[in-house]
Amino acid sequence: MSLLSLAAALLLEQWRPLADRRYLYALLARYATFLEGLFNAGETRQGAIAWAIAVLPVVLGAWLVYRAAYGANPLLALLLNVAALYLTMGFRQRSHYFTGIHLALKENDLAKARDILSAWRQVSCAELDREAITRLAIEEALIASHRYVFGVIFWFVLLPGPTGAILYRLSMFLKGRWGEEAELERFSHFARRAFAALDWLPVRFTAAAFAVVGDFEDAVFCWRTQASNWPDPELGIVLASGAGAIGVRLGMPILAGGEVVDRPELGLGEPADIGHLDSTVGLVWRALVVWLLLLLLIALAGAST
Repeated sequence: MSLLSLAAALLLEQWRPLADRRYLYALLARYATFLEGLFNAGETRQGAIAWAIAVLPVVLGAWLVYRAAYGANPLLALLLNVAALYLTMGFRQRSHYFTGIHLALKENDLAKARDILSAWRQVSCAELDREAITRLAIEEALIASHRYVFGVIFWFVLLPGPTGAILYRLSMFLKGRWGEEAELERFSHFARRAFAALDWLPVRFTAAAFAVVGDFEDAVFCWRTQASNWPDPELGIVLASGAGAIGVRLGMPILAGGEVVDRPELGLGEPADIGHLDSTVGLVWRALVVWLLLLLLIALAGAST
């Protein structure tokens, strides 16, 4: 059922992508703000309680609904899975930014490419040159493919029904919502640690998939030697493996606010150009196919026993 659900959700999103999730995010934001106001007194323990109240009832409720749907009719359970994946995967949610940047660079419209990248990263990219725009677009695409596709798929397959996908995305939302505010550092500690624990295995599965479908030796070399230098070493694994797999140099200093922002180098090969944007798309799609084929083999092996 997992493979059927994934295939159906991917086809549905390709046919009719759900580009606007503002209402869902607004609802989750109000929920998170309410719990923060109710529990936050600057202690880590209170953040852990708020996280548990925010996440566990939703996940448990999803599991109970799934069990009831499966008991009534397996087709209802399948439809529930597809709906949950349609809301949580977001395969096309971020890709329109990447596509827009790709088209703008093909037309040599750097101003438009900077504007789209600024909207995607939610920081000004007005001072970036063509190579830096391309480099950052590839970085954002690799991160988005992991966070909004592969990480969701990993937990969806591992846990029953839609519970894994909901657990992963809700944990990611709370980490981002509470973890970006300096005054919430202690309160958000548990949310950050919980998501880091949930993301530990998916990060490595994503990086391994990139290595398998790309330049394996370079991907593994960059993963082993460069990832730990990235500010977020876990995302560094995804970026280093992806960069090595397609033979491009990512990271490196960028100009922002009139100042040079130093960033470690990731990857090997040529500076980022428009051809590497095409390679990034191919890498993500090939990795997705590998994951689906692996699920198919597991399903066939289970059916034969």
